[in-house]
Amino acid sequence: MLGVMTDRATREATFRQIKEVRAQAIEHTRKARELAAQRRDLMQELIDGGLSQADIARELGVSRQAIQKMMAI
Repeated sequence: MLGVMTDRATREATFRQIKEVRAQAIEHTRKARELAAQRRDLMQELIDGGLSQADIARELGVSRQAIQKMMAI
């Protein structure tokens, strides 16, 4: 009987840990989306100010295609 109790307690602890990790992953995803939108807005401000995607890419050290992708998401 003690083995069953220990197994149950271990399982419950594992489920609690899974739920916590899942909650953290959901929060991480929400924050990543928020930051991507902020990044897009900032890049759009630069473009509206006369910089090209190529200019932004050079400054950030990425390809122009990477900037296009960032702007499309």
